[in-house]
Amino acid sequence: MTLNRYEIFHTVADSGSLTRAGEKLKITQSGISHAISSLESEFGFSILTRSRSGITLTDNGERILVYIREILALNNQLKQEAAAINGLEVGEVKIGTFTSVITQWLPHIIKIFEDLHPGIVVKLYEGDYNTIDQWISDGSIDCGFLSLPTPQAPDFLPLKMDRMLCIVSERHPIHNQESISFHQIQCEPLIMPKEGWDNEIKNIFKKHKIIPNIKFEVSDDQAIISMVGNNLGISIRPEMTLTNLPANIRILNLEEESYRFIGIAKKPNLSPATKIFIDCVYSWLRENDLLDF
Repeated sequence: MTLNRYEIFHTVADSGSLTRAGEKLKITQSGISHAISSLESEFGFSILTRSRSGITLTDNGERILVYIREILALNNQLKQEAAAINGLEVGEVKIGTFTSVITQWLPHIIKIFEDLHPGIVVKLYEGDYNTIDQWISDGSIDCGFLSLPTPQAPDFLPLKMDRMLCIVSERHPIHNQESISFHQIQCEPLIMPKEGWDNEIKNIFKKHKIIPNIKFEVSDDQAIISMVGNNLGISIRPEMTLTNLPANIRILNLEEESYRFIGIAKKPNLSPATKIFIDCVYSWLRENDLLDF
């Protein structure tokens, strides 16, 4: 069946390996190879390049994968819609997320969701803002938590205003200040998150014409906090990332209040399962007084 071959190709493309795809789908490697060869014969061109280091998609394979993702997503929606008509809840929701949301929100939301909707499978994909935005755009996931602005995901549902704050070491000369000026920020060595995690900080710099003195760039929140604690520099972080701080860290307000705007970006034509998940997110945030919009 063609849909089975599409699913095999999609899984191979995502896993980057015939062997891993076979393990995931519980199909022999020869079965995987046969399905790919059949697709290549049907299309009339190669879709994979095989080498000792693994497999890569050809340019034609990349072009075809976009449509195969759409076909598989529509097939999944069709099954869910038919099940919903019959009074059943089945399906799968692929969710993109970043560290603070997966730490602060999702364990509680997913627990409630799975208790209420045991027939729907939740899959999480962790990435930076740019990666999640791209996953939504190309259909790899159904929805994703993002921070504005979102260049590629036009359908954005705002949820929370997360205040931006400055953290400094207790050994820093300004640690007793209530707030830090933008001029002071510009003069201090700064520990920044890496590209893709820093959208809201760049927006602050742009708005207030700050030329930052960036000393280090790291992707992990705890690494940033540890470096600040050792007085290697200061950092600007969203409030949600600053729970359970070490005793040697001080939090300062910014000269002017600034926020990151967290929400859910979603692709068009949501499946019933994705709609149910988004409703569950709103309900949990509302019940815990975390919904700002």
